[in-house]
Amino acid sequence: MLTAVQTITIFQKQPEPKVFATGQVIFEEGQPGDVMYGVLEGEVDISVNGKIAETIKAGEVFGTGALVGINNRTYTATAKTNCKLGFLNEERFLFAVQETPMFALEVLRSYSQRLTRLEHHL
Repeated sequence: MLTAVQTITIFQKQPEPKVFATGQVIFEEGQPGDVMYGVLEGEVDISVNGKIAETIKAGEVFGTGALVGINNRTYTATAKTNCKLGFLNEERFLFAVQETPMFALEVLRSYSQRLTRLEHHL
């Protein structure tokens, strides 16, 4: 099993992380998505139907559904604090999985846990 540090290292290796200011929307529920994110610095609020369901901290990933067949975002992600996010598109995700197969399990575990938590907020 990979640790959060090992998982986020994959995102740290990606070029050109995205920077978001406090309150800036990263993506909105219903929008199409083609990347997943890893929080390098800061915190991100995840909300469904306008209600905050959880806060994602540095070392965690989100937006995974975009790379596993979910066409539209199922929640809104907003920068709770100033944050820096690494990101993976499908090509980089597949490369990371080939290089570090346990990465796929960590991403799926995180995705599954988030879905369970979000279901409780609906």
